Amino acid sequence: MAKDHGSQIKDDSLYEDLRKQGNSKEKAARIANAKANGSLDHRSTHLEDRSKADLMKEAREIGIEGRSKMDKAALVKAIRGHR
Repeated sequence: MAKDHGSQIKDDSLYEDLRKQGNSKEKAARIANAKANGSLDHRSTHLEDRSKADLMKEAREIGIEGRSKMDKAALVKAIRGHR
């Protein structure tokens, strides 16, 4: 169960997960609050519509191993699994 981080944090569980991943307090709070109020635009919702080159770029940015050997479907799955 997530600790209550006060009224300024709208999604305590997501905030804690983001902090465990190494995000700063400020960044974790922004993401958790944006998700809680529905304003967070997830690029993952339309991954199939993106080019393989774009998926490769995102996979590189988030550090997915073995991405150079993946086809588009595998990249989509790996990116979704990382989030």
